[in-house]
Amino acid sequence: MLDYYVRLKRQYSCSINQVVIFLQQTASEQVFVSEYTDANTRHSYRVIRLWEQDPALLLSVPGLLPLATLSQTNSPRNLLEQIATQIATIQEPTQQADLLACTQVLAGLRFEKDLIRQLFRKETMRGSVIYQEIREDGLLEGRQLGLQLGLEEGVKEGRKNEALSLVTRQLIRRIGPIAPETREQIQALSLEELEDLGEALLDFSEGSDLVNWLNDRQP
Repeated sequence: MLDYYVRLKRQYSCSINQVVIFLQQTASEQVFVSEYTDANTRHSYRVIRLWEQDPALLLSVPGLLPLATLSQTNSPRNLLEQIATQIATIQEPTQQADLLACTQVLAGLRFEKDLIRQLFRKETMRGSVIYQEIREDGLLEGRQLGLQLGLEEGVKEGRKNEALSLVTRQLIRRIGPIAPETREQIQALSLEELEDLGEALLDFSEGSDLVNWLNDRQP
């Protein structure tokens, strides 16, 4: 968090309010850490543990309905039914489809697949640009493959495709069009290397920075 803060401040000189949102309940002590301290440094940030949050606020704002699936409740099924009912009342088709797509993705962290399918209409979700992007990135296919076959490889491939798509979009916004041969080098990177590139690109200012970074990664 300190590293992100310094990079953003150096690059944009903007006001920064850092928030970490933990989605799934865990016993890990890391979810209760909200600052980094060193000999001469103390850096604080806000931590939100969704499973501790009152769903009332999340249910009152349409855009927060997907997050409400992971909020505090004594009756998870009733909460999911309430979310499904509120999404069904949204009149604008694209907004409804996008919320359905996001809600199903996050609800999958807590609820069984059959219950999610029962409460949410898949045909409506298919009209969502978010759903289409997930499919194109391979994230949905990778996770479904992992669930159906019990293989971690499908999930890993989906995560890599997601990371590749995200990093590519960030690079284009950062340094402009990417040459075909450079794209091939990026596509050959592993998931871990793509994550490293996602951090390194914050310091890029032109195409040569990317080329040099890739050349340094070659065996």
